[in-house]
Amino acid sequence: MRILLVEDHLLFQESLGRLLNAQPDMNIVGGAATVLEAVTKARQLKPDVILMDFTLPDGTGLDATRAILTEFPDIQIIFLTIHEEDEKVFDAIRHGAQGYLPKSVTSSRLLDYLRGVKRGEAAIQPEYTARILKEFAQLPPRDDLAAEAVSRLTVRQREILKELRTGATNRQIAARLVISEQTVKNHVSRVLKKLNLKSRHELG
Repeated sequence: MRILLVEDHLLFQESLGRLLNAQPDMNIVGGAATVLEAVTKARQLKPDVILMDFTLPDGTGLDATRAILTEFPDIQIIFLTIHEEDEKVFDAIRHGAQGYLPKSVTSSRLLDYLRGVKRGEAAIQPEYTARILKEFAQLPPRDDLAAEAVSRLTVRQREILKELRTGATNRQIAARLVISEQTVKNHVSRVLKKLNLKSRHELG
């Protein structure tokens, strides 16, 4: 298992690195102390797993996670942090993290969780799991979420959305609505952002 450590406290990073490197099935391929370094090292080293701190000098682990998973969705990111607030746990999972562990976790449990991730399991302590399930159980149905998101679109953006759902290209939309292709492109970008979609193909 190739692991990248993202941690701005270098003493902790070094001690954690020694622990993991001592395991026959684990290899620390690098370390990073900032969001920028984390993204750069992820591109260069392409690790299997990233152990991510939440608070970094130039941003948060969420910023790094978002950037990394956009380019490398197969990388497994596990937060290892002193922050145990529910909202931070929920944010990490929403951003695609495979786990969230407190720095108070024992070394043996950490190793167990890492090996579990390799088997496709989530690295989340039982008390977090219960809180996460409770949080997501309170979310409205997906159709309600989609309807609420569409309701925030402007009239022009709804026209763009209607055209996108027909499979129309930017050029075709521009011709039909008598606007420039660049204007269409700008509207499409805003529509996708408001609907929390990565591409027009997700509109179905």
